[in-house]
Formats: sequence, C-alpha cells, structure tokens
Amino acid sequence: MGFLLLWSCGHKASNESASGNAVLQAPDGSFALKMDKATCYSDLINPSSNTAEWDVVVSKPGRFKVWLSSATKDTTNLSYINSVKIALLDNLLEVTPEPDRVVLNSKDVSYPYYQTDSYMGSFYISDPGEYRIQVISEKVLSKEARENGSGNPDNTKLMSLMLTPMTR
Repeated sequence: MGFLLLWSCGHKASNESASGNAVLQAPDGSFALKMDKATCYSDLINPSSNTAEWDVVVSKPGRFKVWLSSATKDTTNLSYINSVKIALLDNLLEVTPEPDRVVLNSKDVSYPYYQTDSYMGSFYISDPGEYRIQVISEKVLSKEARENGSGNPDNTKLMSLMLTPMTR
C-alpha cells in the first residue's frame, strides 16, 4: 500500500463546508479550475494516482467540453507518462493528453513555457447543484513542487481544467 499524503495545491485546508470553497460557474457558463485552488492527494510511491479535486456549483446545467491545460516546453509532446483520469459523478474520462491547441501569449505561463490545451471529452450535468470534479495524474503536484520544478523532469506541468458549455 502506497504512502498517501494530503496537501493543498495552493491554499490551506479548511474545516469549512465544501460549498465554502466551491468554484462558482462564470456568467458565460464555463468553469476554470486552477491547480493552485485544488485540494490535492499525493501518493509518494505511485504518483500516477495523485489527485486534485474541486467542488463546483453548477447554476446552468448542460453538456460541457472538458479541456486540460498544461504548461510545456515542447508543444508537440506533452510527456504524460500515464493517461489522465477526470471524474464527475459516475462519469470517467480517461485520455492521454495531446496538444490540441497552443495558446499564444498566455498570461498564465512565462518563457520558456507555452500553454497547451488538450481536449479530454465532455460531461453532461443534468441538474443545478454542487458537484466534485477530480483529476488523477502524475502531473498533480504541490504548489512548492510546481514552483521549483521538483517531480517534473520532463518540463510539462498540469495547470488547470476548463469546462466550457457546448452549444448547438
């Protein structure tokens, strides 16, 4: 059994209710789930099971495209060792991220990094309410590890998860 460690990816853990730290849906219906706002669980023996999670409040249900945003030095090869798993309710997306789009002049990264977004699939949320979203990947790192580059030999960092509403 691996040694599990709980830490916050960017803020102190609290005893508040889940809704006290929940991410609210933007007016355009999207969600931007940043790693530094996630609660993280790390397995030091098996990093492929590292988990980041966010509580989100959905006010406008529907189908959402799911994008994973990475900071990378190589926009042709993101170097994820294992597939990334994204879970919401009983739905699971499992995809090895590919560079689907490069965001030019991103304010979220600085040279020598580039922001690359990977399309992961879609989720359908039928009702308004509070939900928990999880990302499981070896790229889930603590804030300290992200800042000093430890645990990141291939220079690709998981930055955020974005959910955007689908329209017909």
